[in-house]
Amino acid sequence: SQNIEKVMTTPEEKHRTDSANLLLFIALLMLTIFTIWIFKHKRMRFIHETGLAIVYGLIIGVIIKYSTVSGNAPQMGNVTCKQNTSVVPSYVYVNYNNSNYLFTRQLSDLCLNPHDGHIALINSNNMTFDPELFFNILLPPIIFHAGYSLKKRHFFRNIGSILTFAFIGTVLSALVVGSIMFGFVSWMMVYNTDPTFTFGFVDCLLFGAIVSATDPVTVLAVFKELKVDVNLDALLFGESVLNDAVAIVLVSSIQKYQSARSSVFDSGAFFSALGSFIGVFLGSFAIGALAAVITACMFKFTKICHYPVLETSIFFLMSWSSFLLAEAVGFTGIVSVLFCGVLQAHYTYNNLSTESKARTKELFELLNFLAENFIFGYMGVAMFTFSHHHFNAIFIFGAFVAVLVSRACNIYPLSFLLNLGRKRKISRNIQHMMMFAGLRGAIAFTLAIRNTCTTGKQMMFSTTLLIVFFTVWVLGGGTTQMLTWLNIKVGVDEDDVAAVEALDLDHQNTETDSGPQPKYADSAWMFKNWYKFDKNYLKPILTHAGPPLSASLPSCCAPVANCLTSPRAY
Repeated sequence: SQNIEKVMTTPEEKHRTDSANLLLFIALLMLTIFTIWIFKHKRMRFIHETGLAIVYGLIIGVIIKYSTVSGNAPQMGNVTCKQNTSVVPSYVYVNYNNSNYLFTRQLSDLCLNPHDGHIALINSNNMTFDPELFFNILLPPIIFHAGYSLKKRHFFRNIGSILTFAFIGTVLSALVVGSIMFGFVSWMMVYNTDPTFTFGFVDCLLFGAIVSATDPVTVLAVFKELKVDVNLDALLFGESVLNDAVAIVLVSSIQKYQSARSSVFDSGAFFSALGSFIGVFLGSFAIGALAAVITACMFKFTKICHYPVLETSIFFLMSWSSFLLAEAVGFTGIVSVLFCGVLQAHYTYNNLSTESKARTKELFELLNFLAENFIFGYMGVAMFTFSHHHFNAIFIFGAFVAVLVSRACNIYPLSFLLNLGRKRKISRNIQHMMMFAGLRGAIAFTLAIRNTCTTGKQMMFSTTLLIVFFTVWVLGGGTTQMLTWLNIKVGVDEDDVAAVEALDLDHQNTETDSGPQPKYADSAWMFKNWYKFDKNYLKPILTHAGPPLSASLPSCCAPVANCLTSPRAY
């Protein structure tokens, strides 16, 4: 327990402070949006909107830190607060003179929010939000939009490579970062003067999992604007989408293992954590898929499409409920909402009315834009308002080296192995671009900010912030120049690519005389079989699309087929 002198905060003062804080962040967003418009109008690409949000956040953070409006306030005397380093409440009520006063949690996960004898409408201690705000409110629309806006054709053409980079690559990256950081931490501990400070191998693995979450939003925005090669775009976007989900589950598994086994590493606990990783991922996927299937059936077998506002509302709530349900039962909501978005786009979208199709696309695009820029802006503010930063030069240098080496160990060896079985090889230029595009962003920040209750966790958070800033500004800002230097195609029209692929397919059919081929003839064998199953069974059940189930199921199942098949399928 700690004895800390505190200041009473009345509900009215707290309300005014919170309103001023939110107003400041809205002003930050508006300033970012106007600057984005100027940059787009002038066709300037040396910095992305997320980099601008960070810059404005840093400016506001400096202003807040060095221009606090303060005044006298009555003191409470000594208040005792017991801190639990694993589960810290979001707030604590203190009774003083028969009145309850609410003290919100600091960014550092301490359960008190001290004013140190001053009252300020806006000050560095108040400009903090509960970390769960980012994880439960701001991240779900970002992740759902990534799944809902997925370009399915090119994604599934490269599904084998994407899964390899996202699953094997992310785990490999976390292990490489953890191993390299363990060496640098051992060097750092030589100069450590704090006998209570510990940082074991499991802590290094945790940091490796956090910074293995890539977020190349800046690069992908440039790709979209310049119309870069569709296969490069699909590989990078697909890897980043699934990589986020894998990193989040990996962090959760390591934290469970860490809380159970402290800093001791043994093989039994490792395989237990591995089983937890697989179970949580599959369970989260099942919940997301179930939410999407229920929504698709609901819209298929009802006439709610006649009321687009109600239809869009149910679509939004069902999608968000997949996240909340997964979190409530102990799984990972981010994985659930990601796959819910993918399946909603694949099945439910076909059952929506014309108005709701446009409305859902625009709604989640808007939420994604606002949430992403809010998080990046808050990163800039937190650099100055977070009161427990812990910067260590050896740890920071090691982190940058580890991130660079781990990205190389992810891209180049896996690309070599994948090219052994790919018909369309991943060229060296594309590999170099994927290596360059390993930016860190909102996911890494959110994972780091959730737990900052120890010096080691605070050091992870501070270092993660620096990595995000560097990658967004330097790597994100240099994307256009790197594309030019690597001679990667730009201005590629997707329709032209599809036409060329169709001609190639016709040519293959003529040469082999093997009859008609499926749409994804050059895709992985796994997807060929999945495509047939999906076309003949799942789409007729979950959407209004054909062919009728009576053509796929045996004659004994005719009553069920007629019941589940939409009249439009005939």
